[in-house]
Amino acid sequence: MAFTAADVKTLREMTGVGMMECKKALTEADGNMDKAVEWLREKGLATAQKKAGRIAAEGVAYADVIDGVGVAVEVNAESDFVAKNELFNEYVKGVAAVIAKYNPADVAALYELPYGNGKTVKEEQNDKVLVIGENINVRRFARFEGGVSVPYVHMGGRIGVIVNLKVSEGLEDKVTEVGKDMAMQIAALNPRFWDKGQVTQDVIDEEKKIMMAQMAEDPKMANKPEKVRENIVLGKLGKFYSENCLLQQEFVKDNTMTVEQYMKSSAKALGGTIEFVNAVRFEKGEGIEKRQDNLAEEVAKMVK
Repeated sequence: MAFTAADVKTLREMTGVGMMECKKALTEADGNMDKAVEWLREKGLATAQKKAGRIAAEGVAYADVIDGVGVAVEVNAESDFVAKNELFNEYVKGVAAVIAKYNPADVAALYELPYGNGKTVKEEQNDKVLVIGENINVRRFARFEGGVSVPYVHMGGRIGVIVNLKVSEGLEDKVTEVGKDMAMQIAALNPRFWDKGQVTQDVIDEEKKIMMAQMAEDPKMANKPEKVRENIVLGKLGKFYSENCLLQQEFVKDNTMTVEQYMKSSAKALGGTIEFVNAVRFEKGEGIEKRQDNLAEEVAKMVK
């Protein structure tokens, strides 16, 4: 029985297995879809589809500069052991290289791109799922082209940071230390904003509201005129900026200056200019509800 490209696509969607394996399965099954699925299951290939529904909240957050392009990507798996798996880490680096080369619009587009070995990124991922035995997902990525990007990976992939800087000519190879210092600051303190100019009016209004309410509860402040309390609040906003905005934060390596002052003093020492453009910080599993295993139940299932 003959089969078409549409049949291969259908089998791929049913099983999550790569196109080449699906084509081979239909060939072995003489075009019979049910027999092709059975053939894949016998080979253990269709198990990738079953694993796809399992929660993946571990893995790594990775950052690198590839051919001058800064890339940060989070790839999730089910257990933290996978972060030490060589095959998994090869896949993560391969995905980063694809992102740098092709600039995909989103994860769905990324999955359809060539991985570089005759397979798509999705097909390569399915192969890794089968070998490693855990669900794997590319969750998110960021890409910076232009300027100077500096990567930093914290604690073996728990946090990945890319800092993108605009520098004057001749400083491109001299700002790595500055970029890394800023990336480490971002990894450690996780600022809500990069600069105070990014703080929206609704955030400022909410902070003012909270501060006014706190003073109303303070016996020493409650009896002061509202105008006086408003002026005090305006003064306290400076502290909000210093705690929540990267460039206004106290520089962790030297508390006598802010990050912005450190950047400017470094530029002066190097004889040029350094301007912060953008950054991204990925923390693995951030916001994902992790599976809560019940050890007693797991043991009970094993002995039945």
